Amino acid sequence: MNVYLLQVINGIGVGMLYFLLAVGLSIVFGLLRFVNFAHGAFYLLGAYFCFQAIQWGMDFWLALAVVPLLVGACAWVVEKVVLRHVYAQAHEFHILITVGLALVLQELVIVIWGPIGDNVAAPASLQGVVMWGSFIYPKYRLFVIGFTAVFSLLLWYVLEGTRLGSAVRAGSESTEMVSMLGINVFRMFSLVFALGAATAALAGVLAAPIRGVEPFMGVEALGIAFVIVVVGGMGSFFGALVGGLLIGVVQSVMSTLWPEGARLMIYVAMAAVLLLRPHGLMGRG
Repeated sequence: MNVYLLQVINGIGVGMLYFLLAVGLSIVFGLLRFVNFAHGAFYLLGAYFCFQAIQWGMDFWLALAVVPLLVGACAWVVEKVVLRHVYAQAHEFHILITVGLALVLQELVIVIWGPIGDNVAAPASLQGVVMWGSFIYPKYRLFVIGFTAVFSLLLWYVLEGTRLGSAVRAGSESTEMVSMLGINVFRMFSLVFALGAATAALAGVLAAPIRGVEPFMGVEALGIAFVIVVVGGMGSFFGALVGGLLIGVVQSVMSTLWPEGARLMIYVAMAAVLLLRPHGLMGRG
């Protein structure tokens, strides 16, 4: 099988994980105009909670369902207790408090699990490879592509076909108008923030068997998430999807063509998009 075609498929899988990571950040910013630098920490918690659940003997499939809900619940509490009080402040306050929250969560991970990373085994049913003629590919990575595609469709339906989604889209234009319609804006803020954290945690759970867990993976994830949001366009669901796939494929292909510069090319791609589309590929001008 052509190595570049294999890398493109790898890039699609990585890009779908990047989409899950970035879409929550994009939605939260689009609705709340809130710069959340703690977003990568929820990805970190998702990965480590999955690791701990498997260490306790929990089935991976159960962890896949429970961990994002648990992290989402934690984010819901944090939003109500801490973040709600700074929404009306300048973005500098948003940055300071969420960076502080991210550092606290990162240090807690180091205190509980130590500074050294660890591996997470893929479920037994997804270990090994799939062979179709000359096509050979790991089962787990194929599962990640399929699962994230289905989840993306469900998330799209929630945002486009439900009352919550209508309120979120209207709120991204004018929270005052939504409030006048009788919708509890603060409750909607809490739900959206929890949903964003849960999708980041889901990305962490799915990524754990691929890359393992280590305490600083949240910082790396946050940087990539911001790149994707900038490339795709602030507040855009499809922008996060397109941006995630673009960055994933660029990184994967460049890891073959120029391994040392693969990460650099992520930022080159971002710069190229911004030169052509300053508001992102799917952003509103």
